[in-house]
Amino acid sequence: MNKLFGKKNKEKKIISEIKGSEKIVSKETSLVDPSYNIKKLYKKGVNLMADEKLDDAIEIFEQALRIEPDNIEVLMKLGYARFHLEDHNDALKVYDKILEVDVTNPEAWNLKGLVHYEQKKYAQALDAVNKAIESDKTYGMAWYNKACFLSLLNQVPESLQALKHAIEIDVKNARKSIRDKDFVNVRIEEGFKRIEEVVVLESVRQGYHTIGAIVWTTFLDKIDAETALRKLLEKGLIVQNEKRDGLSKIPIYDLSDNFADKVGKEKIGLFGITKKKLPKPVKNLKMMSQAIQSAKEAIEEADVENAIKVFDQFIDPTKSGEQMIENFFEEHREIRLWKIRLKDRGADYMIENKDKMLEVLENIEVTITKKLRDEIA
Repeated sequence: MNKLFGKKNKEKKIISEIKGSEKIVSKETSLVDPSYNIKKLYKKGVNLMADEKLDDAIEIFEQALRIEPDNIEVLMKLGYARFHLEDHNDALKVYDKILEVDVTNPEAWNLKGLVHYEQKKYAQALDAVNKAIESDKTYGMAWYNKACFLSLLNQVPESLQALKHAIEIDVKNARKSIRDKDFVNVRIEEGFKRIEEVVVLESVRQGYHTIGAIVWTTFLDKIDAETALRKLLEKGLIVQNEKRDGLSKIPIYDLSDNFADKVGKEKIGLFGITKKKLPKPVKNLKMMSQAIQSAKEAIEEADVENAIKVFDQFIDPTKSGEQMIENFFEEHREIRLWKIRLKDRGADYMIENKDKMLEVLENIEVTITKKLRDEIA
C-alpha cells in the first residue's frame, strides 16, 4: 500500500512565517468569527502538506484545534501529517479523538488500521478496517485494506473474497492489486487470475486494444495478459480483429457487442457474483425527496431540533442511509458532520452554513428528480 507522501526528515523546520502566526491568529480571533480563523488555518495547513512541510502543517492544525478541539476535518489532516511523519502513536491518538466525536467515522477507522499496518500489528489493523466497513459497506478502500491484512495473516480465501468486494466497488482496485506486495500469498490462487481478467477487460474498455498497450497500462507480464485475453475471448466478453502494422498484421481486441448484456442487464458481477437487487427504487427516491423538502424547511426556519431529526433520515441505514451511501457518498458524510456541528453549536452553525446546506440538498434533489423520471419512464 502506498503512502500519500514519501519519508520525510523529522527535524522541525519552523519557518519565520509560522513563528509569528500565533500572535497574528490571536489578534484575528478577537476581531472575527472563530470559524473564519479555522478555515484560514485549515487551508494554510493543507497547503503546507501539499508542499510536504508536514512539521509546519502540524503547528498550524494544532493552532486551529485550540479554537475548535473537535473539528473533524482538522483532526483528520493532523492525523495524516503525523502518520506520514511516522509518528504512529500520536497519529493513533488523533484518530481515537475523531472516533470519540463520531464513532461511526469510516475514514478514521480505516486510517487507524493503516497505522497498525505500519506497526505490523495486522490483527489490530484488520479489526479497525472491519469497523470501517461496518460503518460504510461501500467503502472500497477499507475492503481493499482488509484484503491486504487478511493476506498478511495468511487467510487466503478470505483475502481473495475481500479483494473481490473492493473491485466490485471500484475496478481501479484490481489494477492496484496486481503489483501490491501484500498479495504475494494470494497471487498464486486461481481466483486471482480472474482479477487479472478484470484488469485486462477494463484496459480494453478504456481504449487500449493491442497487447503492448494492455501490458503497459496494466503492469501485467505479457504471458499473463495473453492468458487473460484468451479467457475473455472464450467467455465472449471481447472480440479479436487484426490491423495492419507496416507489412505485417497485429491482433487488436475490443469489447463484444453483447458485453453489456453479459455484465449489465443480468446484474452479474465481473467475478460471476450475482449482485443484490436494490430495494424498489421509486419508493426510496420519493422518501429521500420528501426528506429533502423537510430538511430545507428546517434550515430556512433555523429549526435545529427538526433539522437534526431529518438529517437522521439520511444517515440511518434503515431509512435513506443506504441509498445515500450508494448514490451520494460525499454528501452523506457531510450531512453526518452537519448533525454533529448542530448538536455542538446549534443555530449559530446553521445560520453560518445555511447557503452551503441548501446548495448541497438542492444538488441531491436535482439528481433524485432525474432518477425518478428515468425510473418512471
